[in-house]
Amino acid sequence: MSDPMRPPVSPHSPPTASPRSEPARSRAALRTAVVWDVLQDALDRRVKATGRQALDVLDTGGGSGNFAVPVARLGHRVTVVDPSPNALFALERRAAEADVADRVRGVQGDAHGLFDVAERGGYDVVLCHGVLEYVDDPAEGVRNAVAALRPEGVLSLLAAGLGGAVLARALAGHFAEARQALGDPNGRWGSGDPVPRRFTAEQLTGLVEAAGLRIGAVHGVRVFADLVPGVLVDTEPGAMDALLKLEAAAAELPAFHSVATQLHVLGETRGTRET
Repeated sequence: MSDPMRPPVSPHSPPTASPRSEPARSRAALRTAVVWDVLQDALDRRVKATGRQALDVLDTGGGSGNFAVPVARLGHRVTVVDPSPNALFALERRAAEADVADRVRGVQGDAHGLFDVAERGGYDVVLCHGVLEYVDDPAEGVRNAVAALRPEGVLSLLAAGLGGAVLARALAGHFAEARQALGDPNGRWGSGDPVPRRFTAEQLTGLVEAAGLRIGAVHGVRVFADLVPGVLVDTEPGAMDALLKLEAAAAELPAFHSVATQLHVLGETRGTRET
């Protein structure tokens, strides 16, 4: 498993240790490893298909560059659109520290007015991570993300999962809140819920297909990571690596999508061919 918080190896780097062969050790890796591996595979396929080492990537709601900076370290050009000036300032600093400032551009904007700041049909890959939960119209958000793709492109969509929230509230002893989330149209467990909207895998794939893409893959993210006590992972020898492998093994199984904290959908334009 590779860790997007650790610098990936660029296509031009010497063939030393690959990020996929090194055990990821940080707690942050548990939250991002599955998505990063799927995304990196998608990027590699687009590089092979296009014959271009540097792709154009759009990261909507990319914040401080959790994915944008590692993608840039692979040699790609990344445009980050985010409504927060503070997040964009942090992105600029992070990109500079990673020595990829020339490949990362941050612009202030949101999914609704995406094409005020981004090019329609100008990107090989679009990331839409943690956006649909907060926009007024998720379908419009997905349509805009798809419209930003080139005729052959890939959409990486990550959103909060309904089942994971229900399970977490129940395990915490908040049974009424768990039931509330289960029956709420937006998957909210109450007025104090900080997440405006959650999704099932079927809802997310439906949005992606309605926008004209075919489904390349669906993964459950953080199936176990948010449920396992941190002290166990941090103190038990080999626990971190074993838990990462368990997350990876469960991520593709539909049975676990219904209890994942997040859901990741990879959408591909109809003309995109597997290589």
